Amino acid sequence: MAIRSESFGVTKHGEAVTRWTLENAAGMRVCILSYACAVQSIIVPDREGRPVDVVLGYDTLAGYEAGSCFFGAFVGRYANRIKGASFTLGGKTYPLEKNDGNNHLHGVYCHQVFDGTVEGDTLVLRRVSPDGEEGYPGTLTFEVRYTLREDNALVIDYRAETDADTVVNFTNHSYFNLNGAGDILGNRLTLAASRFTEGDAETLPTGRILPVAGTPMDFCSAKAIGAELAADYEQLTLCRGYDHNYILDSTDASVPFATAEGERSGIVLEAYTTQPAVQLYTGNYVDDDTAPCGKGGVRYPRYAGFCLETQHYPCSPNYPQFPSTVLHPGETYRQQTVYRFI
Repeated sequence: MAIRSESFGVTKHGEAVTRWTLENAAGMRVCILSYACAVQSIIVPDREGRPVDVVLGYDTLAGYEAGSCFFGAFVGRYANRIKGASFTLGGKTYPLEKNDGNNHLHGVYCHQVFDGTVEGDTLVLRRVSPDGEEGYPGTLTFEVRYTLREDNALVIDYRAETDADTVVNFTNHSYFNLNGAGDILGNRLTLAASRFTEGDAETLPTGRILPVAGTPMDFCSAKAIGAELAADYEQLTLCRGYDHNYILDSTDASVPFATAEGERSGIVLEAYTTQPAVQLYTGNYVDDDTAPCGKGGVRYPRYAGFCLETQHYPCSPNYPQFPSTVLHPGETYRQQTVYRFI
């Protein structure tokens, strides 16, 4: 497996950005940026052997700096939303940056440049988040590791350590379109998740956990993503589609929690994770992106891609009944997600 690097420009703050290309013997190719650790492209063959780029993104660094959709980005310190942009830990309340109305969403890592090195067949991107960055306690030392396997699997490993109690929830925000263009309403999806966390009008959890059975939220059997997306169901009408935290039925990372297929390309995606949940997002606001255009000069339409953001539950620090996201000194945060293409 080969890894090569090249310049990808300079940020508006004067920071040099590198692009690494990972390529295996089967011809799968993945491009990763030091800006936001972003997955810029994933190119795999379709059923006819033609190369297809199956993720959304931008051709230029300026696009990533101007964009509002987090295309391909590594996000944190806390992926997803924290209600009221604050949480309490150890009896102390920590106010966070309000970057999503009155709430906190994803964090600042998607706007930062990381230090990258190649270690064998793995690209490692590292950064130190200082105590108090965006309001979070503790100096967090962390890394994101990308490995492209010969079986066409992109492996993403996360590691983090802290010098004070803090909360951590990392994810990757890639948008997949298994046909490579158009919308994803015909992409078929299976999701091994029989429950989800109910959301309110701001896509924040209410604290209730609901079954998917008998509702348009059910992907336990394969169906087109668009089959019930427009159903008259409050959880869908609140956010113009799917933007929900699904609780995975199993934490066995050797078994795929999701399988998706491009109905035109025949490309199949299998997803695996050590995380307890996944945010299914169907690009409900991609057409509102603040960047002028996506790759190839295309203005992406609504529902141009779907995300499988493996994670802990949104707003967990404010819901004691949700799995804990607290990281203590002396502990190491470890999570892994694998996207494999067939």
